[in-house]
Amino acid sequence: MTPERYEKILEVLHSRQTDLTVITDQVHKGQNLSAIIRTADAVGIHRVHAVYDKGVYRPHTGTAMGSHKWVQTTIHQNIVTPIEELQQQGFQVLAAHFDDRAVDYREVDYTKPTALLLGAEKWGVSEGACSRVDGTVIIPMMGMAESFNVSVACAIILAEAQRQRNALGMYGECQIPHEEYQTLLFEWCQPMIARMCRETGLTYPELDDTGHLQDPQTFSRLYNEIKASARKAKNKALEATG
Repeated sequence: MTPERYEKILEVLHSRQTDLTVITDQVHKGQNLSAIIRTADAVGIHRVHAVYDKGVYRPHTGTAMGSHKWVQTTIHQNIVTPIEELQQQGFQVLAAHFDDRAVDYREVDYTKPTALLLGAEKWGVSEGACSRVDGTVIIPMMGMAESFNVSVACAIILAEAQRQRNALGMYGECQIPHEEYQTLLFEWCQPMIARMCRETGLTYPELDDTGHLQDPQTFSRLYNEIKASARKAKNKALEATG
């Protein structure tokens, strides 16, 4: 952990926007999903929501360039759940979709809590989603194509959201709750130690002000004791069954 890396982690965590998010409605292509995640990371989004009624979430790591590690993803089985949950939290849910309500994406106030809903590559936003969103936005087209690729549309709209929020100074104050912030800070600074803790049930140890363990010797001792105890228990079980 270099000082520069630690400062970058602090900067990113302090800039995360907990009241700006994306909902993908049956977007299945890994490259599109990963491009959306990469854009979400770039504009400071803390969490995205992916909806699947079947299949699994498989981002394409080559496109994401590791961004999936920095953006939280919540998976839902139906589109109603994230829309209603976010609306109950005070979010305006806006679909990138052309209908009678559609307005130019630049006319929207994205400094409000906002969720951008993006539809499947082939079919677009589902009818069930359209009937529940608070509005729809479009990107004016000047060519023969009727729409942008879903990940490109996401990047265009979220760039406007970032511009508005940055102008209002919304990236200058940390929005992540303290306990979650501390957890993420540890996992981002010490991913291997975090994995060791999850494997053994150990509480995350304290970090110093450079992102390193305050007391690495004590953690190493506790970890080795737990692993040794687990090995003894496994050997004893094997002897009993042998």
